[in-house]
Amino acid sequence: MSMCGGMMDRRTIFVTGGESGIGAACAAAFGALGDRVAIGYHADSKAADASADAVRRAGGEAMTVQADVADEASVDAAFGAVERAWGPASVLVNSAGLNMSGVTVRDMTLDQWRRLIDTDLTGAFLTSRRFLIGRGTEPGDAAILHISSIHAYAVRAGGADYCAAKGGLSNLVETLAIEEAPRRIRVNAIEPGMILTPMNARASADATYRATLERNIPLGRAGEASEVADLAVFLASDKARYITGARIVIDGGLSLMQALGA
Repeated sequence: MSMCGGMMDRRTIFVTGGESGIGAACAAAFGALGDRVAIGYHADSKAADASADAVRRAGGEAMTVQADVADEASVDAAFGAVERAWGPASVLVNSAGLNMSGVTVRDMTLDQWRRLIDTDLTGAFLTSRRFLIGRGTEPGDAAILHISSIHAYAVRAGGADYCAAKGGLSNLVETLAIEEAPRRIRVNAIEPGMILTPMNARASADATYRATLERNIPLGRAGEASEVADLAVFLASDKARYITGARIVIDGGLSLMQALGA
């Protein structure tokens, strides 16, 4: 069982993008604390079921809910299902997201821009808002964690859509943090660098290619999704009860290398 508010308690955790990558690792990590974990997934119900099984094997309870985070009605329905089963969530981990397109601004379609912004930024707004509405207005210890990226500030050519979304997410996190502090709801961003997930499928599958990228990382290796999950568990715990509005980098030092070589 997990510690919440100084008492033994089984929390309700909602993880968007919980069917794979960092989201799945976070789900399993909270499961290991004995928490109830709702796994929000976009389309792959089999992957979501596998994630739920991992939560149960770790010692938690699990349910899966379909959720398109860019769609207001879908988000509302997903939270409603969780609340009917377990009551309001006390932790939201927003891990649903799309990766950068690799298309320059001059060649990017408006549809591509909107698709990325709708998922990675508007989705964070919609899930955060619905989480807060579900909890009501009375103060109570809770946490919102947004999985952002070092590309919120360390931009890359071909990443205008993704970098703009993550940059906007930084300001959303900080604004939410000051708005919700009186209700003891802490809001933080986790900013990973290179993590071996399906979003980095080539690096995960091709060791030679991965090595060319890892040479840019001071610690000399890519990160694991479980390491990001460990940080999420900490930030949602009483041990982090004085941390809000923070953007915590977990990248092996990669973002410190921005200005080298020029």
